[in-house]
Amino acid sequence: MGETARVIPTAIDLDLQSVRQHFPALSLRIDGRPVVYMDNPAGTQVPQRVIDRTAAYWQTMNANHGGVFATSERSDALIVEARAAAAAFVNAASPEEIVFGPNMTTLTFAVSRAIARELRPGDEIVVTRLEHDGNVSPWLALQEQGVVVRFADIRTPECTLDLDDLGRQLSPRTRLVAVTHASNAVGTIPDLQVVSRAAHAAGAWLWVDAVHYGPHGPIDVQAIDCDFLVCSSYKFYGPHVGILYGRRELLERLRPYKVRPASDELPGRWETGTQNHEGLAGLLGAYEYLADLGGSAVVRRQALEAAMQRIQGHEQALAARLIVGLGQIGGVQIYGITAPDQLHRRAPTVSLTWPPHRPQALARWLAAQQIFTWHGDHYATELIARHGLDAELLQARHALI
Repeated sequence: MGETARVIPTAIDLDLQSVRQHFPALSLRIDGRPVVYMDNPAGTQVPQRVIDRTAAYWQTMNANHGGVFATSERSDALIVEARAAAAAFVNAASPEEIVFGPNMTTLTFAVSRAIARELRPGDEIVVTRLEHDGNVSPWLALQEQGVVVRFADIRTPECTLDLDDLGRQLSPRTRLVAVTHASNAVGTIPDLQVVSRAAHAAGAWLWVDAVHYGPHGPIDVQAIDCDFLVCSSYKFYGPHVGILYGRRELLERLRPYKVRPASDELPGRWETGTQNHEGLAGLLGAYEYLADLGGSAVVRRQALEAAMQRIQGHEQALAARLIVGLGQIGGVQIYGITAPDQLHRRAPTVSLTWPPHRPQALARWLAAQQIFTWHGDHYATELIARHGLDAELLQARHALI
């Protein structure tokens, strides 16, 4: 234990009491007990700034796009500001490479249909067994027109992407590789730069699902060298809004499905119908909160990156404590990376089984203590199947943090 303790991350670079004061939900008490939010893999609580931004939208600029009157002009200006902030968050070259939508899954289905217009029977798409099904089913749907979907395997028990098998799945017919930035079930963070080089060497585009990674570290589409990246702000302290990054040349080249009067300019050609303007106001509030955490009164890339690095260091320390503690409970099996010196290769989401206990019973018991957790497959269908978890054992699985 002493040997292990020397390599467990312990650095905390946050004034936790100051941070807590930004989140009204942290003052919630039920049956006299404070609430412990360990359900964050499915969505975070929001800071007061997000609430205020959303309320201000309804009160001062609730109007549709493109009007010549004050509230519409205010609304349009706010959306421009939110788009610039989103571009800074992922390090896009331009705000015009940012597309808003309802959520990651809807955006992925929409763009996959447009990509399908360029595919031919026998063309191939490679996905991995680490994925949330939102990054699998939109590509499987293209099998209807003869597209072949291949799966890159994982290595167990660490649940890391098997890069050798990824290489075996690539071929001259590969048109797109879809991969997670971090597994929502086991936390694994693949080496996306290696995946990107392999995909591009095969002549394929790289699609990255960063939904689960979003709250856990800096996203940099230029460093990854990806062609598309999707994330959702409800995972990083914002409202339910989806965000798509796409290379400008691809967003201009591909043909989206849209109504005839809609603009054919970027990014509007991809934003079907009226957007969630009040949600975009809240999204801007989330970015403002993160910028403040990164030491800036205005939203800029440097501050957002600094904030995410601070969060990342703190969360690695928390994950280390959680994994060590769970490891002391007899019969608990943790899925994914557990080596203390490798925690930088995973997000702080811990999934486990504890036979013969059933997850719903465990989750209900914890909920009775006002500790909120999730149980189930977390939509990680391929990962669950890869581990051979049958229906009964699946019912004994739950996630923490």
